[in-house]
Amino acid sequence: MTTPTTAMVLAAGLGTRMRPLTDDRPKALVEVGGRALIDHVLDRLAEAGVTTAVVNVHWFADRLQAHLAGRTTPRVVISDEREALLETGGGLKKARPLLGDDPVFVANIDSVWIDRGDAIADLARLWDPTKMDACLLLARREGSIGFEGDGDFFLAEDGRLTFRGDAPSAPFAYMGLHITGPDYADGGPAGPFSLSPLWRASAAAGRLYGCVLDGDWMHVGDPQARDEAEARLARNTPSAHPGESRDPVLK
Repeated sequence: MTTPTTAMVLAAGLGTRMRPLTDDRPKALVEVGGRALIDHVLDRLAEAGVTTAVVNVHWFADRLQAHLAGRTTPRVVISDEREALLETGGGLKKARPLLGDDPVFVANIDSVWIDRGDAIADLARLWDPTKMDACLLLARREGSIGFEGDGDFFLAEDGRLTFRGDAPSAPFAYMGLHITGPDYADGGPAGPFSLSPLWRASAAAGRLYGCVLDGDWMHVGDPQARDEAEARLARNTPSAHPGESRDPVLK
């Protein structure tokens, strides 16, 4: 399948677990390794061929929007949630008119990773809308930074996902990036709602798939995880950062 060229980037959260780092900025502008979290994500998407990123904003929305105005690649379109925070499903539903009609990436802003392969290309190759509602990028639970849960999914040989359910643990965690149709959340309720119930319905129907990152995943959800991620990145060779202008306030 063709790699999506549009992405929905979920950047409207309050970042309460990241306090005090989010007392004066959105979580998306917390820096890891000298770069804002949202720029780590947008750079990955740009490298994969994404040309348009729809970014939802809420907490310190003006500051985030001003920062994003400094980017040239990908082109950024704002989905404004200043009046009400809509969660993942509600955010995707509100942004629907901005996303076009083709499949899209949907990305969180709290994932940073070191790729030993080409995870986004692997995800795009697996994606098949004739048999999938969504295709998720996963990480192995062991060895991940900042993830302390019992895992989210079991993965079949054909890539089909099942939720952990009553099992004490599962080997894979969702790492914050997936492909879906732009209308996937259209049937959700008015107001805020999560994508999780939609994924559970898709999994029950055999239409939720995924593939596993060959690399190191850092879930940057709190200040300790941010520090651990910075230490891990410091041991890795720096990469190029296309199309972005640093926010001078954050230098």
